[in-house]
Amino acid sequence: MLIAIPDLLDRLGIASLRRIIDDAPWQDGNATSGHQSALAKRNEQLPEASEAAHQAGRMVLDALGKSPLFFAAALPLKVFPPLFNRYGVGQTFDIHVDNAIRIQRGSDFRIRSDLSMTVFLEDPAAYDGGELVIEDQFGVQTVKLPAGHGVLYPSSSLHKVLPVTRGRRVASFFWIQSMVRDDGARRILFDLDQSVQRLTAQLGGTDRSVIELTGVYHNLLRRWADA
Repeated sequence: MLIAIPDLLDRLGIASLRRIIDDAPWQDGNATSGHQSALAKRNEQLPEASEAAHQAGRMVLDALGKSPLFFAAALPLKVFPPLFNRYGVGQTFDIHVDNAIRIQRGSDFRIRSDLSMTVFLEDPAAYDGGELVIEDQFGVQTVKLPAGHGVLYPSSSLHKVLPVTRGRRVASFFWIQSMVRDDGARRILFDLDQSVQRLTAQLGGTDRSVIELTGVYHNLLRRWADA
């Protein structure tokens, strides 16, 4: 399931976040790579233990907490602290798959990576190339979203970032452990949630059919969720 999450950050939020990360020291993106990723990745990354990464990461997490669409799609149990990367001209991240378990360095925090997320932090008109390409059961999806928008996709999918040919691509990226491990079950719950929301807008929250359908949603969530 690939879902765009629009307007996580507004222009003021993006500007504030960019001031924090643009003025901070960056490092080679392979400082945190495993062997396979190191063969494919050429970019820069904000050191994950830096104060800039922590401060900017809190801003992204606050934005996620205000997004009903993100919650409905991800059903998050744990979110890995957001990381930040940037790609200059000629830089890329070739085809790869994310690790099943992500461990925060220097801590015992770990998650199962059910979902990956990229939040774009640069105006797409400011750079060429840099598209996120995701291969899933529906084929190849190419994603390049406005600044402040995010995309959520299965961590099990093969994906890559195409080479940047002009300007600079800046983004936040992280992983989510969902309360519902199975992607197909999450898709059913998401579709059902969106139907309930539409019917509630049309019929009102006290309509019996809406209440019964809401009950079906929560009963399925009880059956499938680990919380």
